[in-house]
Amino acid sequence: MNCKNCHTELTEGSDFCNSCGGKVIRNRLSFKNLFEHISETFFNYDNKLLRTFIHLFKKPEVVIDSYVQGIRKRYVNPVSFFGIILTINGLNVFIISKFYKKYLDATNLLGDINSANNEATKKIMEMSSDISLEYASIFFSMLIPLSALISWIVFFNKKYNYTEHIILYLYSMSVYSIITVVLGQLILAIIPEKYLLFGTAMYLFLFLYHCYILTRLFKLSFRQLFLKILLFTTLFFISYIGFSILSVIALLLTGTVELQDFQPIQ
Repeated sequence: MNCKNCHTELTEGSDFCNSCGGKVIRNRLSFKNLFEHISETFFNYDNKLLRTFIHLFKKPEVVIDSYVQGIRKRYVNPVSFFGIILTINGLNVFIISKFYKKYLDATNLLGDINSANNEATKKIMEMSSDISLEYASIFFSMLIPLSALISWIVFFNKKYNYTEHIILYLYSMSVYSIITVVLGQLILAIIPEKYLLFGTAMYLFLFLYHCYILTRLFKLSFRQLFLKILLFTTLFFISYIGFSILSVIALLLTGTVELQDFQPIQ
């Protein structure tokens, strides 16, 4: 009998290949063993996926620094981890677009604010809702290199280079996404009208989670953390404002909105 993966000759009764470590499969594929394989892959504590997720809470500095230092077998590598998350996000976006799109109207959060009481704001909000769904994975992916760049600047005196900061955010944003999708679907199933409020609250979790990771990874004191986060937030806010201004200019140039649309509705 030979290994089906690397074709190495195996001894009778072998459960795993001595050469590649692959599991010896003797039974034909059925719903039962397919379910067992899925359960073992995703829900067994000993599997790398679940271990990676749990340890990114318990000891995130170990998960991240292990990969950076060249230990690649203990946890799921960040690119694969993020790829799994993008797949989950795609399914999440499909469900929301199909059944819950009406609950993404952000104008409800603005209420009667005068600055939001104009045609331009309504158009931009409607477009933002559609675009954020259609290109959700692209925007989410773009946050990784942007956050890593700002983090690299802020922590220039620490041990990580730009690429290693990308590893950090591939892991952290994947965790954020998993929690957002799981809890978000529960919110949509129970109290869908609170989904936007939930999404806003998750930004607070994202902020606190990164404070936790950065403190443990770079061994920051409270004062150092405060100063670094203040600088990071400032740079990120400047980037966000710059992107928003460019977006509005693009909308004006394409004729999607016009200057008179910004006048308050009488």
